[in-house]
Amino acid sequence: MIRLERVIKTYDRPVLRGVTLQVPRGCLFGLVGPAAAGKTVLLKIVTGLVRADSGRIVVRDRNVAAMGDLELARFRLEVGMQFQNNALFDYLTVAENIAFPLRRLGALPESEITRRVAERLDRVRLPGFETRMPAGLSGGQRRRVGIARATIAGAPLVIYDEPAAGLDPVTSQKIFNLLREEQRASAATVVMVSSDLDRLFTVTDRVGMMYRGRLIFEGTTTQALESADPFVHQFMHGLPDGPL
Repeated sequence: MIRLERVIKTYDRPVLRGVTLQVPRGCLFGLVGPAAAGKTVLLKIVTGLVRADSGRIVVRDRNVAAMGDLELARFRLEVGMQFQNNALFDYLTVAENIAFPLRRLGALPESEITRRVAERLDRVRLPGFETRMPAGLSGGQRRRVGIARATIAGAPLVIYDEPAAGLDPVTSQKIFNLLREEQRASAATVVMVSSDLDRLFTVTDRVGMMYRGRLIFEGTTTQALESADPFVHQFMHGLPDGPL
């Protein structure tokens, strides 16, 4: 589904230093690492929101790095995305926010859009929230609306960046459980960045760890927790003393 080969990105400093990674189709992949390790930039490169300086980015057998602007715009319609601030439109209702990806596609009648919005709200446990405004929602409710919007078009690839950031442990676990349920129901490939390792590891199939712009580990969740690499071991277990 996703194959990265020697991906490099530099701003005022190197951000990605030759990242090579494969994410299998239908996998729920967790991407972790310290702050400023390059995780969010990597997500944006996969989705075509940021151009890599060099390297190969293949998503669903298509070379994203070689796409022109028009092809990139069409490609992004096939990817569900939820970034850290949820990016909800404050001037739109919950229903209008969730329906936004479908209206961009422009292929469905309003009756079908309305039906799908209601179905998504049921799935994220917010039935009847269609007319609510984002300003009146709690943090957890905003996250759920973001998830509903990211999944409404049935995209084969869904990206989440800190989907439970700032939430209490109980709400956070509910969000992760919901994401796992959605992934299993749709068979989508999911790449998720999160700092909440305890709860992230309850739902992931595989894990990658970024450190200073490099991918220093990739494997199963069990392998991550049992790794003898000092950098990986310290981060995975939250140890205060070590090389990080």
